[in-house]
Amino acid sequence: MAKTVAIVLSAGKGKRMNSETPKQYIDINHKPVLYYSVSAFESSYVDEIVIVCGEGDENYIKEEIVDKYGFTKVKAIVAGGKERYHSVYNGLVAAETADYALIHDGARPLISEEVIDRVRECVEGGTSCVAAVPVTDTIKIVDSEGKVLETPDRKTLWAMQTPQAFSYELIKNAYEELIIKEEETLKAGINITDDAMVAEQFGGATVKVIMGDYDNIKITTPKDIEIAERILAKIASKN
Repeated sequence: MAKTVAIVLSAGKGKRMNSETPKQYIDINHKPVLYYSVSAFESSYVDEIVIVCGEGDENYIKEEIVDKYGFTKVKAIVAGGKERYHSVYNGLVAAETADYALIHDGARPLISEEVIDRVRECVEGGTSCVAAVPVTDTIKIVDSEGKVLETPDRKTLWAMQTPQAFSYELIKNAYEELIIKEEETLKAGINITDDAMVAEQFGGATVKVIMGDYDNIKITTPKDIEIAERILAKIASKN
């Protein structure tokens, strides 16, 4: 049987939250943001979960999230690194025996079972994939002075979400290549923004977009907490 590991990233500082508490530990309906994404993968088909956290937070997450809520699939809690890609790499190292890796931002607490299952179908079919949603607004490309240069066709634009899913060997090798070439990558001005970009540029992968969920928001500002609470209330009213 193939083994799938979900790597949940929770090492960010969340500076735009204007809070001394990192955003992944802020409560939504009396539970921390991180609880929700770990719970979603705990209830899913994945075999193991690796949580990547800020250095020094390992014991807090074990006691206040993993042990407190009885999560049994959490295999490891590891410290992240300076940049997101360092954190992902640390998580991949901890997921050493996986066949597939699902990489998810812990700041996206409202990931649904349906999206996780769609990602599974795609990656187990042999294709790297990323959950995403079609852009609904008109997008403008502008220069440094704010002048509009181009209006791309909205039909071709998708907003990336997580989870992003890959064969473990492919994404681990791609991240190792990125780490090796980190200095020249930075000098070239290449900004690594997601895992699909690493798979494409350093692993030679073709990545497919699969339909995500507009409710799968990322907690970035205090307003997002309010939005997440409303979405949870809507979900609860349907159950």
